[in-house]
Amino acid sequence: MIGKLTGVIDYIGPDHVMIDVRGVGYIVHVSERTRLALPGQGAPVALHTDMLVREDLMQLFGFTSLLEKEWYRLLISVQGIGSKAAMAILGTLGPEATGRAIALGDWSAIKAAPGVGPKIAQRVVNELKDKAPAVMAMGGKLSAALEAPETGEVVEPAAPAPAPKAKPAPQKANASAEAEALSALQNLGYSPSDAAGAVAQAAQEAPEADTSGLIRTALRLLAPKG
Repeated sequence: MIGKLTGVIDYIGPDHVMIDVRGVGYIVHVSERTRLALPGQGAPVALHTDMLVREDLMQLFGFTSLLEKEWYRLLISVQGIGSKAAMAILGTLGPEATGRAIALGDWSAIKAAPGVGPKIAQRVVNELKDKAPAVMAMGGKLSAALEAPETGEVVEPAAPAPAPKAKPAPQKANASAEAEALSALQNLGYSPSDAAGAVAQAAQEAPEADTSGLIRTALRLLAPKG
């Protein structure tokens, strides 16, 4: 199983990229969001990967972070969601927004992905809502931005470590804040599902909020309505 590829972009197709790893070209299918975030042809690149193996097919799917890969694996565990639909959801929403939509029970956001109907979107929310808090809590650790090495090699560690980035994007930084806020609320005695829903809604209302801001907003949302 190939867990990560590090090499040079040979070319970028409409839904895939070929990565040259020491003379061997690997075709890796990516979401629209990931494709647009890739550097140009000839640039070094690293992608976490998941392999689909069937009798008549073998495909690699690539992700810029372990958080995105984790959501992909959860999405394809839902009946009726294949790799194409999972990539469409992640390409439309991104991993953080996917987690928020599921935590909030917002199946209409999931339905916005091409090829995903209302029944499937509702099934995704129903089956993954209880799992969303755990993945959101891992978000700060799993969110790993793409960092390009100088030389290409295939890497398949038992537990891949996120690559560091000097200037993380605000969206990645907020994933860490969400994870910390979620943990704090659970420590205060709130259930994982209630905490996840409140943090997700707080993050929607204030995308740039830090941990303290998310906690304050989430506590206000969780307060009994009198």
